[in-house]
Order: sequence, then structure tokens, then C-alpha cells
Amino acid sequence: MDPISLIYYALICAALSFLAPSMRTSTVRLAVGALVGMAAAGVLPVLQQAVSSGY
Repeated sequence: MDPISLIYYALICAALSFLAPSMRTSTVRLAVGALVGMAAAGVLPVLQQAVSSGY
């Protein structure tokens, strides 16, 4: 895994773990995690291209 992906997903996971206690049920946590994961995976290629092109 390249450093950009590693840092990016670490930040996403940290944010989710910080917010998880405020989500009442495991079903809600699972759904939010899945949605955030899909969104993060969709945005990552755009961020990698922006970083590699010098923004």
C-alpha cells in the first residue's frame, strides 16, 4: 500500500472510531462504516491524482 492510501484510510478509520460511540446500535455503525468506506474508496483516486500532479 502506498503512503497516501495508508494515511488516507488511517484518517477515515480514526474519524469513524471517534464517532462510533455516538451511534446507538451495531446496525447503524455497520451501515455508516459501509457507506463511508464506499465513499472513501471512490474519492481516493481523485486525491491520489491531485497529489501526484502537484495539486
